[in-house]
Amino acid sequence: MKKMNKVLLSLSLLSTAVLAADNEIYISQAGATASIDVEQLGISNLIGGLSSSAGSLTPLDLDGNSMVLDINMIGATNKFFGDIWADSFTGNYNFTGSTNLFTIQVDPTNTYGADSSNHQVAVTGASNTMTLNQGTSALAATLDLDWIIQGSNNTITSNINIDGATNFMDIDGSDNTVTYTGAGVTASAGGYFYLDHTGGSRTFNVQQLSTQDSDWLKITSVGSSGTVCVIQNDQGSSLGC
Repeated sequence: MKKMNKVLLSLSLLSTAVLAADNEIYISQAGATASIDVEQLGISNLIGGLSSSAGSLTPLDLDGNSMVLDINMIGATNKFFGDIWADSFTGNYNFTGSTNLFTIQVDPTNTYGADSSNHQVAVTGASNTMTLNQGTSALAATLDLDWIIQGSNNTITSNINIDGATNFMDIDGSDNTVTYTGAGVTASAGGYFYLDHTGGSRTFNVQQLSTQDSDWLKITSVGSSGTVCVIQNDQGSSLGC
């Protein structure tokens, strides 16, 4: 008989008394093979985690292996915060609207290893702020991270402790800012970063810091104005940009 893993899932939907349009979602899950699908529509909604706000929610906290999380937020000034501790994690994050905030960290203390993750971030709108940090003290082995951004004045930040990780960004729009750091210390650390961009007044800051393996980078950008800074550093002393 196939053994089933036990999943503990706590989920509550809260509607704040301050603004009728504001909703909050609290999720705490422990165990493997969970599949969670969440959708919020409207403005100033919150999916909690990372100390949250409003009604002081916490967490979004997912602990376990082989999990799937689908997030769909439609509207403006929404917030998604999360702590994920997992191997073989799949995350699909879809945002439609402006001035949204997305912040997530995956296995920062190497509890499960943060290996074999697949993240897809799709954003349509302007002035959104997105941060995804993967395995900051763990190893993000065979990570597949994809961003599709359509809109202007968006800010994307990603820090990855790479171990054969791939980070692909497809960005259409002007005045977007990308800050990416891929650091790795193992012999298999090699990372691949590919940015395909159309739009003006961009700001790109990219660092690849594998110390015992090769990194690969490709940037294709069509548009005027802006700055691009790329640093590939194999234990040297960088002069910066």
